[in-house]
Amino acid sequence: MAVKQTILIVEDEQKISEVLKSYLEREGFSVESAADGEEALRLYVQLSPALVLLDLMLPKRSGEEVCREIRTRGNTPVIMLTAKAEENSILSGLAIGADDYVTKPFSPRQVVARVHAVLRRAGTAPATAIQFDGGWLTIDTTARTVKREGAFVTLTPSEYSLLVTLALHPGRTFTRDELIQLALKDDFEGYNRVIDTHIKNLRQEIEPDAKQPRYIVTVHGVGYRFGGNT
Repeated sequence: MAVKQTILIVEDEQKISEVLKSYLEREGFSVESAADGEEALRLYVQLSPALVLLDLMLPKRSGEEVCREIRTRGNTPVIMLTAKAEENSILSGLAIGADDYVTKPFSPRQVVARVHAVLRRAGTAPATAIQFDGGWLTIDTTARTVKREGAFVTLTPSEYSLLVTLALHPGRTFTRDELIQLALKDDFEGYNRVIDTHIKNLRQEIEPDAKQPRYIVTVHGVGYRFGGNT
């Protein structure tokens, strides 16, 4: 019997939490829930969930704080549940490490679809390993790890998928829409400028100098290309 993946729902509105729990359990997930930020972090450490559904407006500790703390501990996928539909709020959430977002009000089926999509992105990678610039940057797609100067770096599943997509095609320029289709898949729904936020985060983690990127190069008016040498 396959082990059920655990989803942690962090939501202070009990009705929303219960509805999401019901839908996710029907899909075969094990589901736990937290109603505030402190409980969320306690359960996160205890459960090591496969994915976290995280409301941003929480008692005790905000969703933003919870997300930052999760990112210091690993690359568990995080989907924001937010009533803040403005683009800037969404991009800010992604910048602190969230992998995707759903704006309220939402359909529970929409959330379930996003959960499946993000988990697919987190678990899919080509079976190959790549080194660049004499091992300065190493991408091990079997172990799904990235090293910079021999030290592991922590990336979200979306950031990792973007990096692998670019690195497997050095020198090729991708538009934002192409990166969404190839790295984030067709079931991604959102602003194509979200790619810029993921790229900014990637550069902070893997570049020698994020202001003068060596690996993820901007092609003005078009998109991005990978500039590393194997």
